Amino acid sequence: MIINGDLQVSESEKYDYILDAWALLAHFGSETGADRVRGFLRSAADGKGTLGMSLINFGEVATITERERGLSKVYAVLSIIHTLPIALLKVEDSVVLNAAHIKAHYRLSYAGAFAAATARLWGGKLITGDPELKALDGREIIVEWIGN
Repeated sequence: MIINGDLQVSESEKYDYILDAWALLAHFGSETGADRVRGFLRSAADGKGTLGMSLINFGEVATITERERGLSKVYAVLSIIHTLPIALLKVEDSVVLNAAHIKAHYRLSYAGAFAAATARLWGGKLITGDPELKALDGREIIVEWIGN
């Protein structure tokens, strides 16, 4: 079930891939999947694909970075993100309602539900290694798995 709300995404506004916080944190921490994320970033920079990310998941990156590395590291990471070929996508009512719908049916975090809803509404595959999102693959969204 897709709750349409006010969001009308044309083909030209769709993204090939949507990043969740897990993917960007892997990139910045050189963790499992970091090389794959870097490949997606290079491809997008070369015009061979488009990347988007929900502002909710952008905030999740900030939260986790501050908690694990401190406030000064947050500013550095956020300024780097703004230079990457990633469109930061607004959180419209329809995204909130779709995230709520997904969260109501699956055991996952609220931020994970936003990543999934963003992928569904903007038509992209979700790049993640977050195990809680595996259950949605092929049901609600298509997952580009970068985890173990």
